[in-house]
Amino acid sequence: MKRNLINRLPSRRILLATLAVVLVAGTAGAAYAQSSGDQATPKGWSYEIKDGKRVPKSTRTVGKDGSWREETKQGACTTVKERTADGEVKTTRKCD
Repeated sequence: MKRNLINRLPSRRILLATLAVVLVAGTAGAAYAQSSGDQATPKGWSYEIKDGKRVPKSTRTVGKDGSWREETKQGACTTVKERTADGEVKTTRKCD
């Protein structure tokens, strides 16, 4: 009986040590992923990630009357969307 217990003891220690290493590595990886603030966003996407939040890549200016103008660049092309206070939307695309 004692011999059987002695043979099992090292394997349990190795198992517990392996589990501890895996848990510590997983926790450190999750903490690193959360701490990295600004992440690179792929080129084709319409937004960036800043402080863990999605922010549109376009620049939008809003007027007091509710109208707005938005410019979005995609490569050499620029798309301009304008909305008047009446609700009309005009889209213009210009490629250089």
